[in-house]
Amino acid sequence: MSLVPGAVPQGRFAQDGDAWRYEGALVLDNAARVLAEADSLPLPASGVVDFAALERADSVALAVIMALRRRATAEGRALSVRNLPAGLSSLALAYGVVELVHDDA
Repeated sequence: MSLVPGAVPQGRFAQDGDAWRYEGALVLDNAARVLAEADSLPLPASGVVDFAALERADSVALAVIMALRRRATAEGRALSVRNLPAGLSSLALAYGVVELVHDDA
C-alpha cells in the first residue's frame, strides 16, 4: 500500500464465499466511502466479517464495525467479527465498546 501524501487510502469489503473479507486500510480518509459501499451490498450470508487482510486502521474502523452491527440487528441478522487486529481490540477496550466489536466479549 502506498503512503503517498494526500492520497486517499484504498480499502473495501470483498465477498469471500459466504463471508466478507476486509482488504486494505480503514481510516478516517476512506471510512465514509467504505461504509457507503458496504451499505449497497447484502450482508454476508454467514454473517462473518474477516479483518485478517486489514493493512492499516484507526479508531474509525470501530465505528464502521458498530455501524455494520446496527445494520445487522435492524435486518434481524447476526454479524461475527473475525481477526480484528490487537490494536483495534485495545482501542475497543479503552473506549468501553469491546462488546460491540467482539463476539467473545
